[in-house]
Amino acid sequence: MVRRVVQPILPPGFAVPPPLRDERFHLEPLTPAHNARDHAAWTTSIDHIRATPGFAGRAWPGIAASLEENESSLRRHEEDAAARRGFACAVLDAASGEYLGCVYFYPPRSAEFDVDARSWVRADWARLDALLHDIVRAWLGRCWPWRSPDYAVR
Repeated sequence: MVRRVVQPILPPGFAVPPPLRDERFHLEPLTPAHNARDHAAWTTSIDHIRATPGFAGRAWPGIAASLEENESSLRRHEEDAAARRGFACAVLDAASGEYLGCVYFYPPRSAEFDVDARSWVRADWARLDALLHDIVRAWLGRCWPWRSPDYAVR
């Protein structure tokens, strides 16, 4: 498979903000170290994620991938972050450290936006989806350079 070359989505010299940490959520860069927890979270929540605003009409999540395929995907996210092409974060419960879902910032699919922002939570934590959305939207406004994010309203 040939990957398309994507330019950085951050302006030159812009320092990537530290991961979001508040009383409810801790976000951290998504890496292969999250593989088992990430895989378990999304493969048990495929229908829920597909129904989450912002995921309609997208290829992911498709059918459940193997742990090895998932790890490869997490390596691509890590490479994208290093090259400033995109950013993916694991969402953890601040109190327990439990893996709740993910947040993604990638190039926009439409010229009217400057970033594509998406987030999901596990089906068994669906009640936190709107709260996560609101906290991430505020973080986008405070800490990131984008002013027109495509981030589906909850």
